[in-house]
Amino acid sequence: MFLDRSSFLRMAAAAAFFAAAAAAEEHVSFPTQDGGEIFADLYGAGSRGVVLAHGGRFNKESWAPQARALAVAGFRVLAFDFRGYGQSRGPGQADPLSAPLHWDVLAAVRYLRKTGVTTVSVVGGSMGGGAAADASIASQPGEIDRVVMLAGWTRGPAEKIKGRKLFIVARDDTSGDGPRLPHIRDNYERATEPKKLVIVEGSAHAQYLFATNQSGRVMREILEFLSAP
Repeated sequence: MFLDRSSFLRMAAAAAFFAAAAAAEEHVSFPTQDGGEIFADLYGAGSRGVVLAHGGRFNKESWAPQARALAVAGFRVLAFDFRGYGQSRGPGQADPLSAPLHWDVLAAVRYLRKTGVTTVSVVGGSMGGGAAADASIASQPGEIDRVVMLAGWTRGPAEKIKGRKLFIVARDDTSGDGPRLPHIRDNYERATEPKKLVIVEGSAHAQYLFATNQSGRVMREILEFLSAP
């Protein structure tokens, strides 16, 4: 296909714009409801927001490739550090796995809403997936539009997770307590519609899926879920 000079320049300008938007980062912080302070990175622009909640062996920077892909797709993305990670702090930070991490997620959701986004979804990996589900349960109706749980689940009442739900897990993902799939399937079955369960091949856990040959599929599932009307 032949492009004239003006068409080529318009395409080049558009590509440069989207590249700049995806690469742009703003470092922000905000308080939690229980007296903590959360530090985060912002990517992109737009009226649709996405909060990225990391797993126990990760941090906010680990989301950078996915945050940039979401920003290019038109989302305003906030990747944050849970209390006890990076500069973030709050009650219980010495043992994050038993800390009230849902307050961190809700603080991130509410920060995005204050910046003008109209809908906020949360994508959480492992520990972050459980915190995302717990935040949805504790949230006000309409605060969280959609929740993506990468190998994460709530130990609370799964039927009270609000909004649309996407569960993603590798078939052979296993912890010291055994396979994770039964816990996630139980959450999925108890959750209300609309919901979707995606089981991919392999044993990679949560965000580690992005380092496998399942990365493309996982990202497509997330983008389609977040973009669906």
